[in-house]
Amino acid sequence: MIVRGNLPPGAWIVESEIAERLGLSRTPIRGALQWLHRDGYVIEHKQNRKTRSVVAPLTLEDARELYSIVGHLESLAGATVVTLPRVRRAKLADELHTLNEKLNSIASQRPVDPRRVFDIDKEFHARIIASGGGRRVTALHDSVRPQVDRYWRLYASSIIGELRVSVSEHGDIIRAIRKGESVAVTTALERNWSGGFDRISRLIDIFGERGSW
Repeated sequence: MIVRGNLPPGAWIVESEIAERLGLSRTPIRGALQWLHRDGYVIEHKQNRKTRSVVAPLTLEDARELYSIVGHLESLAGATVVTLPRVRRAKLADELHTLNEKLNSIASQRPVDPRRVFDIDKEFHARIIASGGGRRVTALHDSVRPQVDRYWRLYASSIIGELRVSVSEHGDIIRAIRKGESVAVTTALERNWSGGFDRISRLIDIFGERGSW
């Protein structure tokens, strides 16, 4: 609910209401909130000496950190991918190319379906993690990536206009994987995520942070 925006940034979290909504007792809800607090989805907000749990706001600095973390994690996976046998690298590059061509095709459509773009882009990056991410890198990526998705979902309609830029960045990633060039693939992945942050940051500047006080 948090990632999809059903619980928006800055929303108060009331255990009893969530328990009723999900048809559960408050005990598992309380445990889930502790986990969400640990991973940054939920924060504590003090007001009039009372502390309450709220959905973490979407802010420029938070986005900067999240995009940087995911970019570095995928760069680690990319560095492993280029060490794979040529046949496996070629297969992965072909799969990524197919996904990227779908994005390129969508970029020329009107109107553009943001959900379709989101799903394809997410699958593109998931293939890289699945091919080169070890157990710990994958676990960290699985923990942090949904927090990035919160920004994507909220600002998606405004990001679509720069879809071809992302497609071009993906092309650099694919070429580096196909050639087995370690420096090129890590650079391309970090550029894609830093570029993603630049695009999000411009939108945050325009539309403002969400859920802050």
